[in-house]
Amino acid sequence: MKPQVIAFYLPQYHPIPENDIWWGNGFTEWTNVGKAKPLFPNHYQPRIPADLGYYDLRVPETREAQAFMAREAGIDGFCYWHYWFGNGKRLLERPFNEMLATGKPNFPFCLAWANESWKDKSWNKDGKDIILMQQEYLGITDYTDHFFTLLPAFKDRRYFRVNDKPLFVIYKPLADVEITIFIKTWRCLAKENGLNDFFFVGHCFNDSRNIKLYQSLDLDAINTVRIRGFYLYRNKILKFIYEFYRTIFHRPYVISFKKAYKYFFDKNLDAQEGIFPTIITGWDNTPRGGWNGTVMKDFSPYLFGKQLKTILEYTKNKKNNIIFLKSWNEWAEGNYIEPDLKWGMEFLNVLSKILIEDI
Repeated sequence: MKPQVIAFYLPQYHPIPENDIWWGNGFTEWTNVGKAKPLFPNHYQPRIPADLGYYDLRVPETREAQAFMAREAGIDGFCYWHYWFGNGKRLLERPFNEMLATGKPNFPFCLAWANESWKDKSWNKDGKDIILMQQEYLGITDYTDHFFTLLPAFKDRRYFRVNDKPLFVIYKPLADVEITIFIKTWRCLAKENGLNDFFFVGHCFNDSRNIKLYQSLDLDAINTVRIRGFYLYRNKILKFIYEFYRTIFHRPYVISFKKAYKYFFDKNLDAQEGIFPTIITGWDNTPRGGWNGTVMKDFSPYLFGKQLKTILEYTKNKKNNIIFLKSWNEWAEGNYIEPDLKWGMEFLNVLSKILIEDI
């Protein structure tokens, strides 16, 4: 039986006043993507989008084209990153709001609350993070406002549900003790407003060793992401050598995807009910971080297919078999499955073949 695949979706590709102030007029993620340069021999940069071009998510035809591609590839829905910093402050909400208001595209969706402050080091001469937008947890009144702001989305017929409950991802469920109060508040509000509760998913990013902490929370499932799993298992000497070489020669941390992807899984954990593993669509965040970034080189449709088949084998007997795909369009992280000039539709074709034809 085919699993349900949900792709994380970045709604960043349109200008907003805040980014204009911080980075210059018209800034979007494409600004970093377009100016990226190779930092070592055979480094695949810059990444250039193919079929959809350097799109603007204010254009409805672009959103329709994305949904068509995803549906054809066997993806069951988009999980939009959602930003609520407290006291009603949101960012990057326009594409989602327009999708909701127009009813188009007719494609399932859910939300992931990116409950994290926006920071940047380049503003500080000391190289320390400066907070551009503070994530705040302001109590039950604010959580209630948050809920009612999104209630039309939760009641939309397209909203992705598990056991008739809207699925909602929390990016950092361990970020603050207030998360527990937030969850309790929303569960009560859901039942009072005809939603039959929520299906809360905690995002566990490179932190599987602490899985019991996540399991101790009032969550319905945990989404495991192990992009840096390979790093956890390197011995201290190798870690020191890599850090020394990177710092002295200003070269990003580079590892073969063939070596890295073996650490994306945990057979015993991923086979458990309530654990939703993640398919990784590559990684190279040097467009954002420069030589401070990490590169998984030699990523290919063949290795992507091997990774996917491994996850499907581990999860095939689960009742709620949901797999997340990271990501649909994180271009500045080299973490996307949309067509680029090098591979075209090959990754989407592999996804389609394995999900639809082989199962």
